[in-house]
Amino acid sequence: MPKAEIHPTWYPDAKVICNGEVVMTTGSTSPELHVDVWSGNHPFYTGTQKILDTEGRVDRFMRKYGMAGASTDAQAGDQKADAKA
Repeated sequence: MPKAEIHPTWYPDAKVICNGEVVMTTGSTSPELHVDVWSGNHPFYTGTQKILDTEGRVDRFMRKYGMAGASTDAQAGDQKADAKA
């Protein structure tokens, strides 16, 4: 049995509100929860996510830290080893 007078009030039907409309109900210590994003409008869950990698993060990292030749040299070495075999 929980101690009396030390626990916050529990609202079993708290409303989750996104963009002015109730999207779901859940249990919470607050009667209303205002959120900006939920699974119904997040691009990852709705399937509208666009992945933009126009420059290539790995290539940009290699150029930034002066390792531009490292990856191409390693690939060239692998090709030479394959040619000898």
